[in-house]
Order: sequence, then structure tokens, then C-alpha cells
Amino acid sequence: MSQNRELDVRELIPRERHTQIFETYSALEPETAFVLVNDHDPKPLYYQFQAEHTGEFSWEYLEEGPEVWRVRIGRTSA
Repeated sequence: MSQNRELDVRELIPRERHTQIFETYSALEPETAFVLVNDHDPKPLYYQFQAEHTGEFSWEYLEEGPEVWRVRIGRTSA
């Protein structure tokens, strides 16, 4: 799975973060990914992806805090 870009949401106000993340995900081609950079563990986002995109995404922690979290989020071919 190729990595297209990095999306750093740390400077966005919290209510805009998920919108930006899902817009970025929606623009992905199958078998591509982006790296989310966040200031906290985005576990609630993972559950939202599970609910809305079951079987259509991949989720891989690249860095797990304590100050920066990086997660590769991909669109699968499913």
C-alpha cells in the first residue's frame, strides 16, 4: 500500500479534525494511504472508521505518543 501524504491535524480546531480526515480518506484511491499526525491517540476515530467503513480501511500505528501519534490509514480494495 503506497503512502500518499501526511495529514497533520494538530493545528486544526478539534471540531474540524474528523471532517478533514474523512475528506482525505474519501479522496484515496484503492490500495493507497495517508499518515495522520495527531496530538493524542485517535482511538475514537478508529471506532468511527469501523462503524462507517467496515472492511474498507487499514489502520497502522507508526508512532504512539506521548506527544505525537502517527497512524497510516489506508483504503483497501474491498
